Amino acid sequence: MQAKNKWLLPEGIEEVLPPRAAQLDALCRRILDQFSGWGYELVMPPLIEYLDTLFTGTEEDLELQTFKVIDQLNGKLMGIRADTTPQVARIEVHNLKRNRPSRLCYIGTVLHTMPGGPGGARALLQTGAELYGHKGIESDAEILALMLKTLQLSGLHDIHVDIGHVGIMQGLTGPMQLDADREALLFSCVQRKAADELKTMLKEWSLDDASGEALVSLMELEGDAGILDQVRVILRPCGEELCAYVDELDRIAELTSRQVGNAPLYFDVTEFQGYHYHTGMTFVAYMPGESEGIAFGGRYDNVCQAFGRARPATGFSTDALKLFDLAQQSHVPKKGICAPNSEVPGLYELVDRLREEGETVIYRLPGDGSETESDPECSDCDRQIVLEHGHWQVRKI
Repeated sequence: MQAKNKWLLPEGIEEVLPPRAAQLDALCRRILDQFSGWGYELVMPPLIEYLDTLFTGTEEDLELQTFKVIDQLNGKLMGIRADTTPQVARIEVHNLKRNRPSRLCYIGTVLHTMPGGPGGARALLQTGAELYGHKGIESDAEILALMLKTLQLSGLHDIHVDIGHVGIMQGLTGPMQLDADREALLFSCVQRKAADELKTMLKEWSLDDASGEALVSLMELEGDAGILDQVRVILRPCGEELCAYVDELDRIAELTSRQVGNAPLYFDVTEFQGYHYHTGMTFVAYMPGESEGIAFGGRYDNVCQAFGRARPATGFSTDALKLFDLAQQSHVPKKGICAPNSEVPGLYELVDRLREEGETVIYRLPGDGSETESDPECSDCDRQIVLEHGHWQVRKI
């Protein structure tokens, strides 16, 4: 009988080793620098909070995805965050209390009880940006453009973004007055694009009216801005307000393309990820060969209200580790400089200066009998510091 391997990590949990860790860190730094360049301020919410705070303004799905522990100080239940967005909303409402548009960003680990799919991760390095205090389509376009720029910065270019609007789905399904079970069945059909199945089901429920017919027709209609006139024709019998949502999406796409240029935007107005969470435009970024989205976002004006103060909000999030893996980062970290272990004056000053300039300098440690140019300790170095004519110089190895 083999001894149990006590060094195994939990399923869906991984550790990042050199040199991959340094490459991932460099990507995270570039992402945060980009956020900063767009005016987004970094916040660092806690990894763990009390449940009554952590679940404020969220969906039931988030509670199911949250690991729960007991606070040994007072016996209250705490949760390890599964999503950073509600935490940032709490910070904006209760800590910052701004009366102007507020741009915030974040990066940090979130933990899920279950992976998103077979073999999926349960620990994500979630990063994202949120814009509070502005209800116009300009802020939606800014967030969408920033998401696209973030994916491009990560080395991902073969992507496309599906855009939808919660208002359209609500406008079509609201009059049906579905109970929870029927709503779940309907959404399952829409998600699977099972138009014939949905058509049969609506007929059995006596809901094959204008809204039902429009929903079935829209399920099979997705593409670039060229389809929007068809979408308007289908929706017009259901109310002009639904056509106004289409106009809104059209305008957001136009504004986004001005900022990004040739933005890979496609319209799927039956897209309903975050249906109970979002209040306006929603979007999901996809890559060929990936069954799940790689970045998600949209407008969610009701989350801040749950914390006691109405604030319009829009934002996006993604998993930096997922982006890193998808991009198959080929960046080779810069080699370092190997320094001798010497007390000759001037060496320490040179090493300090080189490190301040961003160089990696590694001292050879004495006592192992390997202080040579082929020292394994300096295998990650392509230069060395040598003493020439009384002066320390950096030379190639």
